[in-house]
Amino acid sequence: MTAVETIDKTDDTQAARRAKIVALVVAVSFFMQILDGTIVTTSLPQMAASFGVQPVSMSIGITVYMLTMAAFIPLSGWLGDRYGARRVFMASIAVFTLASLFCGLSHGLIEFVLARAVQGMGSALMTPVGRIIVLKNARKSELVQAIALITWPALTAPVVGPLLGGFITTYASWHWNFLINLPIGILGMALVWRFVPEQREENVGRLDVRGFILSAAGLTLLLAALELSVKWDGGIAPIALMLVAGIVLSVMATRHFLRVANPLLDLSAFKVHTYAIATLSAGTASRVAINATPFLLPLLFQLGFGLSSIEAGAYLLVYFLGNLGMKTVTTPLLAKLGFRTVLFFNGMIAALSIIGCGFLTPETSRVVTYALLFVAGLSRSMEFTALNTLAFADINPAQRSSASTLSSMLQQVSMLLGVAIAAAVLNVSVSLRGLDGPGLIDFRLAFAVIGAIGIVSSFRFLQLARDAGAEVSGHKRG
Repeated sequence: MTAVETIDKTDDTQAARRAKIVALVVAVSFFMQILDGTIVTTSLPQMAASFGVQPVSMSIGITVYMLTMAAFIPLSGWLGDRYGARRVFMASIAVFTLASLFCGLSHGLIEFVLARAVQGMGSALMTPVGRIIVLKNARKSELVQAIALITWPALTAPVVGPLLGGFITTYASWHWNFLINLPIGILGMALVWRFVPEQREENVGRLDVRGFILSAAGLTLLLAALELSVKWDGGIAPIALMLVAGIVLSVMATRHFLRVANPLLDLSAFKVHTYAIATLSAGTASRVAINATPFLLPLLFQLGFGLSSIEAGAYLLVYFLGNLGMKTVTTPLLAKLGFRTVLFFNGMIAALSIIGCGFLTPETSRVVTYALLFVAGLSRSMEFTALNTLAFADINPAQRSSASTLSSMLQQVSMLLGVAIAAAVLNVSVSLRGLDGPGLIDFRLAFAVIGAIGIVSSFRFLQLARDAGAEVSGHKRG
């Protein structure tokens, strides 16, 4: 080996190591962010008692957080380009961490809601800007591993959050569900400062104010309608009005982005077939099915099986282990089979395992239940990683910021849409049977509908070319 080859190999090794470290740093921040969104739900009754309000009033803290985040997500890509992704990412962690402190120190509902609104602003910038940093520092051959690293928080935090939140609330106090973010946030900022290089785009245009207002209002109303569809008891009219208004504003925003010279969001990413499939069509439907499952499973175990939250948590822990178990084989599987084959067959496995969950009963052997949950966790992990990687396989550097922002927006929609559809099926089934609460047959129907969505989305992945994303996966047709 020549001296030049040795230097090149050393440079490649160092670049790969840096890309992995950057992805791990971003993953730590993502874990804090997503954990916070799931851990808080377990302490709402205790917080309500502390604030002297009814428990139902506490849901406004979750709603305000989600809506504030929706309003500022469209702005994240432009801010990252204008002021530097590293700087904006650090600022988002700082805002989120400081807001967590004020959440934990709140003495009343108004203080808490205001702190949650600020926390949502930080969260809005964290995910898309963090993903941009990973995309800029990882070469295509390293993208699968990098995306896998920043995907695990989204897979594990929703499962770990309720268990950890219940433990903290029981043995400490609800305040620590927020104060726990302080050391994580400080560590995250220190790691970003140490390991993430500063990268800024040149010649960034002026802020597209009209585009920001239209897209922020449209996304906020859409997510509000989906969120209220699960919680609202005041009739369908307000939800329908918000949904229609959100769609109209989103259409207006789309038309605006296509007309202006320097739009806030560059929609040309949707012309890239792999990105459109992975984020807008089949990818959204697949995420709807997968995101509905963590919502349905705890309800099945507690309402359908009559288990306590601790007993239900034991089952969810197996689901969580399945999410982790797939990480070691994701890269080799994609290299051997390619995105098209993996997304189709794994999508079918994921969908069938979701349907299978509907047939579980309290009399089902624990071994069978654990095995099904483990397979569901494995396939969920594989699907998320494959989708998130394929989405950016063919995106050019100029499209990264907008592509990351659009992806975050669509993922928020798919998450709430999955929960809304699952809740709607449960409610309709219970209503038709004239009961006060869901039984096993209602859960069976809900899992069947969600699984059917997953099956349909899996067949849509067959539209991909056999070598789609091959430069990223390393797949070579034999």
